Amino acid sequence: MPPRQRVPEGPAPDPAVQKLRIQYAKRGRLRFSSTRDFQRALERALRRASVPMAFSAGFHPHPRISYANAAPTGTASEAEYFEIQLREHRDPAVLHRDLDEALPDGLDVVVVREAATGALADLLEASDWVLDFADVDLATLTAATARLLASDRIEVTRMMKRGPRTFDVREAVLHAQAGPADGPPYASRLGLRLRHLTPAVRPDDVLSALVEVADLRPARPPLVTRSRQGPLRPDGTVADPLAATPDEVRAPD
Repeated sequence: MPPRQRVPEGPAPDPAVQKLRIQYAKRGRLRFSSTRDFQRALERALRRASVPMAFSAGFHPHPRISYANAAPTGTASEAEYFEIQLREHRDPAVLHRDLDEALPDGLDVVVVREAATGALADLLEASDWVLDFADVDLATLTAATARLLASDRIEVTRMMKRGPRTFDVREAVLHAQAGPADGPPYASRLGLRLRHLTPAVRPDDVLSALVEVADLRPARPPLVTRSRQGPLRPDGTVADPLAATPDEVRAPD
């Protein structure tokens, strides 16, 4: 006979009555925090802000939080997202204020909105990135970017959890443009729009591709910032995932 399953004792958790989607920024030295670091900081902040979280059932209940497509450790971002479910209704504006005050400086709440239908992760189809170089002049970066765009396929290899994997970077690059940086200490800037594929193509993969096609090897790694992520509009730009429905912004098949 199959073993009998244990039934958790005690009352069932209160049902979720509200779902909120939250955009936050990862700035300054907090760009070096990992996804797990942020998850721990968020759960502490939710408790300090007295947010009435809904919890999962079972012997080890967890707050009902969904994370979506976090930026790699070491990159700054203005467009990170997660979703929470509450057992009591809260005014999004009040929760925005209370949660922002409870989080460490550098992890900053940007927007809190009532969740629309569908999965948040499905709306995150592409990202805009900015790479600021301190020791690459604009002419050199412009030439390297032109070689990147002129290539039909650029394979790079990255170490994954299951070992090295080789994949095409060029397929993910929807837009790339070199330009001047805002000022010292940076000399030039590369703007990228990357489609979210499997495996995910990251800015450091594009840097590896620039080594392959143009031998671009900056002595100092660039400052990398995600400025936006969301659905792709028909014109190829990235929309706000919290401000529009998928049908309004998704590119045609």
